[in-house]
Amino acid sequence: MEIILTVNKANVYNEVAKTTSYIGSKKESGQGAYKRVFTSDDDRLMLERFWNECCDEATSCFKQFLFAVSGVSYNNYVDLSAEYSVGLSMPSSFDEELTGSINSVLFNFFVKGICGRWLNVAEKDEAATYAAEAAALLNDLTQKIYYRKKPIRTPV
Repeated sequence: MEIILTVNKANVYNEVAKTTSYIGSKKESGQGAYKRVFTSDDDRLMLERFWNECCDEATSCFKQFLFAVSGVSYNNYVDLSAEYSVGLSMPSSFDEELTGSINSVLFNFFVKGICGRWLNVAEKDEAATYAAEAAALLNDLTQKIYYRKKPIRTPV
């Protein structure tokens, strides 16, 4: 069975902007912290590198089942219409009911992974939390990908 997982870059960047805006607004050092932490359009080229790093990590997680991947671009421009899309050939014992959950975890991994990398540059005291959350999401993703449903006996 084949499944396709897709993450929209514009949606991820919007969520990263919301998250970093919130973090910056809660810092006690005021407006300076907000400007430093919040990801603006001017930061997108750096975020693009973080996007590609997350694509590489996710692809590595899926490598055993991978038959197609797109959305990784190592150019010096940002294409917000791009999507990370991965096609996986899963065994028949894979639980298709997990596909939506896997896609959701993948999206959250991108958000936390990019935030963690960004905060490592802009606000180091917050970076470890987001990096740990991204690692936990990647672990959850791996567990879901490798989960197999129990066979169902049919009456004879």
